[in-house]
Amino acid sequence: MKINKSLVLCLSFSACLALAAAGWSPGTATFYGGADGSGTMGGACGYDNLYNAGYGVNNAALSSTLFNDGASCGQCYLITCDASRPGGQWCKPGNSITVSATNLCPANYALPNGGWCGPGRPHFDMSQPAWERIGIYSAGVIPVLYQQVKCSRTGGVRFGIAGSQYFLLVNIQNLGGSGSVGAAWVKGDRTGWIQMSRNWGANWQALAGLVGQGLSFAVTTTGGQYIQFWNVVPRWWQFGQTYTTTQNFYY
Repeated sequence: MKINKSLVLCLSFSACLALAAAGWSPGTATFYGGADGSGTMGGACGYDNLYNAGYGVNNAALSSTLFNDGASCGQCYLITCDASRPGGQWCKPGNSITVSATNLCPANYALPNGGWCGPGRPHFDMSQPAWERIGIYSAGVIPVLYQQVKCSRTGGVRFGIAGSQYFLLVNIQNLGGSGSVGAAWVKGDRTGWIQMSRNWGANWQALAGLVGQGLSFAVTTTGGQYIQFWNVVPRWWQFGQTYTTTQNFYY
């Protein structure tokens, strides 16, 4: 059985094996963004207004170990406070929360080992409302157990359009299932399918001038599900607009 490197945080090897078998991994969690979570809007996934993008206030910034250069954007994590570890006295027992990955928590090299979000640390910097579901405010940081879970979304996948007349930059939002994009394509009215590449976060680019063409998209999630989204964007589209579909993913 493959053991996640983060299991070194366990108190014993036998406890690590039990956690791995149950699908849980140990980490830590802090919070940011204020009591209403408004400070979490935007972020390194490029979703901007998280309510409009389908993610809401139950969100988290991931340490680089979990963020994976943006490949984890949109993924969902079930998190509970781990009362068995040091700091567990600050847990709210029996509570858990599912959050969406919407931002990067960068290392702070002014602190030893880069702080809580330093290299090799599985850490969640959660919105304050989400964090307070599982921890007592005055603690500031708590030990947690987490696992990636299936995302449940309202409505269809959304495509936010940016770029220029020479290239297209598309923010792909509100994915169900695995929650994150593994591959993407775009098709203009006068083109075949064009392979896109990740630019940053959840932004995917095509080095093609597609202004004045209606656009269709195809997406494969990191869970392996493939969907074609036909005629999503009319030919009179403009940069800065977001288009919603009626289709979504289950895995």
